[in-house]
Formats: sequence, structure tokens, C-alpha cells
Amino acid sequence: MIGEQEVRAYKRDGVIVVPEVLGSDVLARMRQVVAELVAESASTIEHTAVYDLEPGHTPAEPRVRRIKAPHKVHAVFDEVVRSPAVIAILKALLGPDLRLHNSKLNMKSARYGSPVEWHQDWAFYPHTNDDVLAIGVLLDDTDLSNGPMLVTPGTHTGPVFNHHDGEGRFAGMIDPDDIGPEIARAVPCMGRAGSMSFHHARALHGSALNTSDRQRNLLLYEVAAGDAWPLLGLRKDWAEHESELLAGSPVLQPRMRDLPVRLPFPPPLRGGSIYETQSASTKPYFNRAA
Repeated sequence: MIGEQEVRAYKRDGVIVVPEVLGSDVLARMRQVVAELVAESASTIEHTAVYDLEPGHTPAEPRVRRIKAPHKVHAVFDEVVRSPAVIAILKALLGPDLRLHNSKLNMKSARYGSPVEWHQDWAFYPHTNDDVLAIGVLLDDTDLSNGPMLVTPGTHTGPVFNHHDGEGRFAGMIDPDDIGPEIARAVPCMGRAGSMSFHHARALHGSALNTSDRQRNLLLYEVAAGDAWPLLGLRKDWAEHESELLAGSPVLQPRMRDLPVRLPFPPPLRGGSIYETQSASTKPYFNRAA
């Protein structure tokens, strides 16, 4: 699916977009599952282990901004990350031993889909080395109007920015005043449905409110090289950890690199998702829905 040119671009920029990795049949199946899950969210008015809800969600008008760990919710999401095309790309970027760290489906509904403030994934889950990335699967055609993910090239080799608030508590976002030049250089990850972005865990990124009349759903998988171990420890039992091996063999000896790390402690006042964590901010960069 990719060649040396794309690998070099990923190493240089910390982000690439691979066009139309998924076919129309897989996309149709995934969209149907998403529609069913959104309809089922009408049975709750609170965030759950599956749903993170938009402000304004009601049983009569369900609004979901995230489906948590979708690879555990429905088999189709697990099948996609294990598909030969995706594994081939991951091996080219990370090596032969691959492990799924987590997944999530960020949903930006037309005219109100929530933004995600500027951050680095590395601030949430640092590892013993940084052969760690996130795949962004575009479930809808994505352009500048419907809130694409914005990534700043080259920031994956720079500092880990401060993601804490003025009181020293983890806030899950960076003060936009600290990254003005980096924001100005950000590029959108756009393409037709079925395309995938691959961005390094240390790459700076965010996304704006969806102000268009079209939805923008982005399925995210967090993947690490087999010898990259989370510094915060395993937040799952051993059997689940073993089940998330995507390719290669289990690796019990971590590969250590001297890298900048800021641990996400003290924990945020509001947890559960990045949306909840960032909601406490008094300095958002992106406009929010009324």
C-alpha cells in the first residue's frame, strides 16, 4: 500500500494520508453499524462505557460524539485494523511486531460536531519508545468544511508541550498561546471516505467544529511497536493485552529510548474522554457549538 517515499515522508513529517485503503463494501458495513449504535444511544442520557455524548443529547434526538473502544463493541472495527492492507502499512512504519493500544470513533455530526483542542497523544500515553502512531480512518469524504484533523508536520521530533492547566492539573490540551507558530503550519488530513491518515504519537494535532451540513466520522486506532510498552502500565488484564497483538510475536523486553515525557498527573477534574478532560479549559482555541 505504501513505498519508500511514503515511509520517508512519515519519518520527516510525522504524518501521511494513504488514499482509499478501504473499499465501498467495508465502508457501507461500518456506516450501518455506526447508525445502529447511534440509534441505541437513545436508551441513555449519561456517558457510558460505550458512549460519550454531545451536549444537547436527548433520547428523542441522539447525539454521540464518541464511541469508545469500538474494536470491542463490534467485530467489523476489529477486522479493519487487522486487515492485510492496514497491517502492511503498519509494518512499513513501525516494524514486524505490532500491538493495538486502543481505539475510538470520533463523530462530528453536521453543524455541531465537537472540536478537539490542540494536543499530542504522547501526553496521554507515553511509552518506552515512540514507535507509536494513530490511524485515522475517514468514514466520510473529508475536506476543510467538515472539521478535518489538523496536524503540524515535524512536531513529532520536537518537545512535548505542556498539557497542564494553570493549577498544575492535567488538562489534555495545550495553551494555544504557547504554539502559535506550530498552529500556523498545521495541514489538514483530507480525502475520500476509506482513506487513512497515520500520525505519530508526538505529532501536534487538533480539529475544529464541524460547521458544514455533512457529518465527519473518524475512526481512530492507536498502535505501538511490540517492544514499546506504556509507561503508565497495563490498564487491562493480561489476556486482553495478549489478544491485541496485531502481528509478529509477543515482546517482553521493552526497547528504551531517551525521550521527553510529561506524565498526565495529577489527573483531570473530568475524565472519561478527551472531550470531558478538555471541557474544563478556559482558553479553547476552536469555536464550540452553542
